[in-house]
Amino acid sequence: MLQWLLPMAKPAHRTYSRQSLEALELLAQMIRVGRIDRKMSTQEMAERAAISRPLLRRIEKADPSCSIGSVFEVATIAGVPLFGGEPDRLQTQRSALTEKLSLLPQRARKPRRVINDDF
Repeated sequence: MLQWLLPMAKPAHRTYSRQSLEALELLAQMIRVGRIDRKMSTQEMAERAAISRPLLRRIEKADPSCSIGSVFEVATIAGVPLFGGEPDRLQTQRSALTEKLSLLPQRARKPRRVINDDF
C-alpha cells in the first residue's frame, strides 16, 4: 500500500538526564511562584503569553515536551530571571559568544585518523 506516505509515529517515551529534569522542575517552580506572586490566574498568564491554559499547566508541571520559546516567554512574564537576569548582562554574554563563534570553525569534525602504512 501507501504506507510510506503515512507520517512516522513519535517515540512513546524519551529519556532525559536527571540534571535536565531537575533544572526543568526548578524553572517550573520558579514560574509558578512568580505567577502567584504577581497575583495572576492561569487564564491571565496564558492570555499574556498567547498560549493555551493546558500548555501553561504543562509548563508549570515541568513537562519537557513544551516548546522552549513558550517556556521562556512565560518565565519572562512571571519575572523569572533567565541567564543572570539583567538585560545588559545578556547582551554582553551574547556578544562574547558571537565573537567566540566567529573564531571557531564553521563545522565540528572529528580529526581524521592518520594511517601509518609505511612498512
